[in-house]
Amino acid sequence: MDNSETVAIRQAMEESMNDGELRNEVLADVDAAETAEWLGSLDYVLQSKGPERARFLLEKLRERAAQEGVALDSQTITPYINTIPAKDQPPFPGNRELERRIKSIVRWNAMAMVVRANRRPGGVGGHISTFASSATLYEIAFNHFFHGRGEDGYGGDSVYFQGHASPGMYSRAFLEGRLTEENLENFRHELSPGGGLSSYPHPWLMPSFWEYPTVSMGLGPIMAIYQARFNEYLRDRGIKDTSGQRVWAFLGDGECDEPETLGAIGLAGREKLDNLIFVVNCNLQRLDGPVRGNGKIIQELESIFHGAGWNVIKVVWGGEWDELLAKDTSGMLAQRMNEVVDGQYQKYTTMPGSYIREHFFGKYPETRKLVENMSDEKLEKIRRGGHDPEKVYAAYAQATSSTNGKPTVILAKTVKGYGLGEAGEGRNIAHNQKKMNEEELLEFRTRFGIPISDAEVGSAPFYKPSENSVEIKYMKERRAALGGSLPSRPTEHPTMEVPTLEDFSKLIKRLGDGKNCSTTFAVVQTLIALCRDKKIGKYMVPIVPDESRTFGMEGMFKQFGIYAHAGQLYEPMDSEIVASYKEAQDGQILEEGITECGSMSSFNAAGTAYSCHGVNMIPFYIYYSMFGFQRVGDSIWAAADMRAKGFLVGGTAGRTSLNGEGLQHQDGHSLLNAIAFPTVRSYDPAFAYEVIVIIQEGLKRMFQDGEECIYYITAENDAYDHPSMPEGCAEGIIKGMYKFRSNEVEGAKARVQLFGSGAILNCALDAQKLLAEKFNIASDVWSVTSYTQLRRDADACQRWNMLHPTETPRKSYVEEVLEGVEGPFISSSDYVKALGEQLTPWIPGDYYVLGTDGMGRSETRPALRRHFEVDAESIAIAALSRLSKAGVVKPQDVADAIKALDYDADKVNPYFA
Repeated sequence: MDNSETVAIRQAMEESMNDGELRNEVLADVDAAETAEWLGSLDYVLQSKGPERARFLLEKLRERAAQEGVALDSQTITPYINTIPAKDQPPFPGNRELERRIKSIVRWNAMAMVVRANRRPGGVGGHISTFASSATLYEIAFNHFFHGRGEDGYGGDSVYFQGHASPGMYSRAFLEGRLTEENLENFRHELSPGGGLSSYPHPWLMPSFWEYPTVSMGLGPIMAIYQARFNEYLRDRGIKDTSGQRVWAFLGDGECDEPETLGAIGLAGREKLDNLIFVVNCNLQRLDGPVRGNGKIIQELESIFHGAGWNVIKVVWGGEWDELLAKDTSGMLAQRMNEVVDGQYQKYTTMPGSYIREHFFGKYPETRKLVENMSDEKLEKIRRGGHDPEKVYAAYAQATSSTNGKPTVILAKTVKGYGLGEAGEGRNIAHNQKKMNEEELLEFRTRFGIPISDAEVGSAPFYKPSENSVEIKYMKERRAALGGSLPSRPTEHPTMEVPTLEDFSKLIKRLGDGKNCSTTFAVVQTLIALCRDKKIGKYMVPIVPDESRTFGMEGMFKQFGIYAHAGQLYEPMDSEIVASYKEAQDGQILEEGITECGSMSSFNAAGTAYSCHGVNMIPFYIYYSMFGFQRVGDSIWAAADMRAKGFLVGGTAGRTSLNGEGLQHQDGHSLLNAIAFPTVRSYDPAFAYEVIVIIQEGLKRMFQDGEECIYYITAENDAYDHPSMPEGCAEGIIKGMYKFRSNEVEGAKARVQLFGSGAILNCALDAQKLLAEKFNIASDVWSVTSYTQLRRDADACQRWNMLHPTETPRKSYVEEVLEGVEGPFISSSDYVKALGEQLTPWIPGDYYVLGTDGMGRSETRPALRRHFEVDAESIAIAALSRLSKAGVVKPQDVADAIKALDYDADKVNPYFA
């Protein structure tokens, strides 16, 4: 194609489009009279038979057209107007003027707390514009729809607030008397005297206020979906009646680019979660620019949600547009609304009425005539739908009264930074708007009628009417009628009696005495026993992402059933076998399909049932260990933030234990990643009895003692013989290590200490035998179940000693058990060396760590363990090398040993292989 052709094509494209418009292909009407007849027939049906009959007939016409091969566009997008016509709006039940005044005060205080925080030294930030755009969306919900926790403290709705809108929630709580002026003054100054407020919703930091952490983009929506499904799970299993509880999720249109936001909406439609409502604040603006500058995000989202089986309610235009649309007999106004792209709509937000008249209405004579009697000032002020209380109320009323078995999404068009004027309304800078000068504060004060004098306004003072004012009384009356204030989280929770270690004695015996199995098998057998337990069985929530058969859980299908809200509507192909696939409405297992993020969302819902529903549910999430902390660490961090309780089990763990799957599946670092999660207690057990002791301790700590933490257990699919449980080892298993076996050698040259974990403990035991038989060296083998727990205890003691120099020093557990023990000490695990190196400061002698640093690959386990240098020969050579360093054996003896063990001294370093 030559340059002239390129220019011609570009010119043709430019001529086909006007600035800021979508190109709409419109079919020519070749028979206007026939068209009028069809439209007249439709009008007759609508007037005489109603919309349902019209919908039925149109669907039949569509079916017939499809049968005859007539291709039609999808029905998932409707015109760019409000879903609910003005004539169908219900009467507004509240006091419009009073609610407007309350909303204005909430707006002012939300703005003031951010401005004041940024005037303090350090300028800690804060966001004004998100709440400014969504204030009406929240206030209508607070005054008329959000149900509080009620008398028992565990009823009502779950609300996932948009994280950046947190100042608005603090402002309202201040007016309700739940927060003080000092709290607001300390927004983002959480360590200040008197207590501060967290930047976003963080239950860990504000445990009596926030319930769900939502500011990590996309996690709020997906957690809301699985929370709604978990509410149905509780009801279907007869554990709690949740029929009166709804789940609300507030999110931004830009947030919908996150895969987590939209990735699970199909589940909500498929499971018919009509207890779920999404409210998408479509202010059309990201941090850097428009969400869809060249498109229309509301139309795009409508199509996506419709296709996923949701009700879609669009709230695009405020009431001022109703009269214009009613007069639009030509349909040109609706067409103009359809063809303008979002980037141009954002331009209109910042321009005067004369510009809107010329560039929006002025394209067609018909639309220009519609506004000929409207002033430029009025054109500039006509609202978008998300700022119109009556439009928002109508949308919420329809969403909460829907009985068609579908979840609902409300797409509300707003202006980012609404009310901020020149300080940021509708501008790209709006998201980061934190400071306002005195002139801008005066404009804000005047626009929203806040009774603050000109002299005071520059200091951005907080404003709260008296307790006897009509505003405060109205707020409190509305919340009392709806069951109390939100957000809210109880801090005292029910506990439960759990099985004792003695109750597991038969299982410990059955999985010991030389039983050949994997620790994954031991975990599953323990889970089965717990699901059968008379005390807590029905509260167990097994969760798995389509890997039940991999972990040997298929035997649980018939015993406990896989949860399906609709039950099982088919006969499974394997119905004749014992481990057939069985779905049931009261099924206990959450088989989530291939979604680790979805599975983790179920874990979070189940793990916070104690605070949300007043019921101790016990989630037990088993997954490929590589796809946990590495893949959905953000969701696990959210679980820690929201004080979730439960068990995470990294099945098929270890870099060399999962030998066939290769690099992307072999986990050698999840235990290292887990160090960063303060509420996670991680363990790498080697034997079945260790697995059982850890699980029993976790049950007791979390659900009987009420500790808010998570237990992470790595489980390998490497089968080997499991010994009986030694006497007195339970404390060491929980604290992190205990001496498992000593090997005395007559006339020994030296003694070494061998630390082993998980499946690699067997390599340490083989190395112990090798050192004794070939090199005349005695040794002790220690099972290290948790380097991290040992490190945390040691670090806590070290810190205490530093801060209490005149008191008797405390001694950590690792220092106590290793006191007087002679080294060198050799650590080996199926994880990176940094895991074992955590203990370096507290080991009383020479300490050398072996691990599986580097990329995994497919091979046999012996080959992999030799490659990563954690097999018995590698451990023995490491021990001899450290003895040589200490002068106990000669360097030549080490070289001879390497040769005798047929070990390649020049093999590639596995870290770089």
